[in-house]
Amino acid sequence: MSSSTQIYVELIDEAVLVWRPVQAVHLRDSVYRISTQDYDREDETWEFEPGDVVRCENVNSSDGPILVAIERAT
Repeated sequence: MSSSTQIYVELIDEAVLVWRPVQAVHLRDSVYRISTQDYDREDETWEFEPGDVVRCENVNSSDGPILVAIERAT
């Protein structure tokens, strides 16, 4: 059974760089599937959506290192 992990996805169409924390399931290596969760497309646009499989990298943020989705994976 896979456990849930917090990753971050970029919000599109924002004036500054903004990352949204989302829940995801670790599949292998640096690959995660974004879990089903509340997502209002009218309110904000995520670069990757629930159900997408993404590759993540550690990024240094002002709050320390975070795991960021950087591209779709297969």
